[in-house]
Amino acid sequence: MHRGTNLPAVGSFNQSVILELIRRAPEGISRAEIAVRTGLVPQTVSNAAKQLLAQGLVMEAGTVIQGPGKPPVLLRLDPQSRFAIGVHIDPGFITYVLLDLRGQILARSMHRTPSATDPKAVIAEIAEQVDSLAKAAGIDRDRILGIGLATPGPVDAARGVMVDPPLMLGWWNVPIRDAVAAATGLDVMFDKEVIAAAAAEIWFGEPSRRDFALVYLSAGIGTGLVLDGTIRRGATGNAGDGGRIIVNDSGVPDAPSQQLGHLVTPEYLVQQAVREGILPADADVETGFERLLTEAEQGRPSALAVLERAGRNLASAVLTLVNILDIPEVVFAGPYWPRLRPLVLPTIAYVVQTSPIRSTRHEIRFGLSRVGVEVGAVGAACLVLDTVLSPRPSSLLITDRIA
Repeated sequence: MHRGTNLPAVGSFNQSVILELIRRAPEGISRAEIAVRTGLVPQTVSNAAKQLLAQGLVMEAGTVIQGPGKPPVLLRLDPQSRFAIGVHIDPGFITYVLLDLRGQILARSMHRTPSATDPKAVIAEIAEQVDSLAKAAGIDRDRILGIGLATPGPVDAARGVMVDPPLMLGWWNVPIRDAVAAATGLDVMFDKEVIAAAAAEIWFGEPSRRDFALVYLSAGIGTGLVLDGTIRRGATGNAGDGGRIIVNDSGVPDAPSQQLGHLVTPEYLVQQAVREGILPADADVETGFERLLTEAEQGRPSALAVLERAGRNLASAVLTLVNILDIPEVVFAGPYWPRLRPLVLPTIAYVVQTSPIRSTRHEIRFGLSRVGVEVGAVGAACLVLDTVLSPRPSSLLITDRIA
C-alpha cells in the first residue's frame, strides 16, 4: 500500500493514493479508514475526497454502523465515470477491449490484421474499431480517458515508435502512437505487448502480489518483469526479450540457434514437427500448430515429445530468471496457454523445482494469467488507467535544475 504525504504541493499524488485504495475496496471505505491506511491527516483526506467527488470518480455509498456516534459515510469508486480502450496489435490479429474504471470488460472484438505489411491500413482499422467499440457500449467519447496500444517489440517507447518487429514486414520505424492519436482524436499510451500483459496482471492481482515474471507466448516470446510491484521496462522500454535467452543442450536437432525464440515459438515447433514426420511438409504455422496440439492431446508420443522438449527449454529460461531475480512466481500468458498448460506446465514446474542449479530454496508458484487470452489488450487499457489513476512517487521529484 502506498503511503501519502501531507505536503501541500502534492495533492494530485494524494488523490491517486486515495483513489487506488478506494478502487481496491469494492464495498466502500470511510474517510477515517483511508486516513489510517495512508498515514494522511483527516483534513488532507477530506480535501482529496472532495476533489474526487467533484470529478465524478467516486461516489458516496451509504453508511456503516460502527458504534455510538454518527456513522461514517463510505466512498466507492464510480466505475462508469471513465473508460479506457485497449488495442493489441499482433501479426495475425488485432484485439480490442473497452474497460471501465474497475477493469470490467464492457465491449470486446477481435479481427484479423487487415494487412500485416501495411501500417496505414492497420491504423485506419483501429480508428474504425475504436468508434464501433464506444458505440456498442453506448458511451460518450468524452468519458474515454484514452487508448492503450500494445505491440510486438522492439519499440522506442519514448517516441511511440515500433522499431522493427521481426514478424511484421513493412513496420520499420512506424510512429504508431502519434498516428493512432491523430486518427482517433484520443490520447494514446504505448508499450510493448509483454509490458502491457504484466500491467494487466498487476491491476487484476492481489495487492500483496509484488514480484513475478510473466512469460508471454504468441508468435514470439517475451518476459514481463514485475519487482516490488513495479514493471521493469528497461532504458528504452524493451526489457524482457525472452526469445534471446540461450538454452544449453536444447535437444532440438537442426535448430537455427539455441535462442529460446528458435526453440519454443509456434513457427519453430511446427518446423520440428515437420522434420520428425508429425506434420506434412507443407504445414503452415497456424493450422500446423493447432494440429500439433491436437495430436499431443490425443496422446501421440512423438507430438508429446516435441512439447515436453519445449517445456524443458522453457524451464531452462525460467530457471535463469528465478536465479537472477529471486522471484517467487511465474505467470504464463498468451493465446496458446489454455491448451498448452496441461501439456507443458507440469514439465516446467518439475524441472525448475528439482533443478540442482536453482539458487533459491523457496517454492516457485506457476500458473496462467488471471486475465485470459485478451491479456495484451486488457493490459494496454490498464496502461491508461495506471497512468491516470495510480500513484506515482516520481511525480514528487524536483524537476527544476540546480544552477
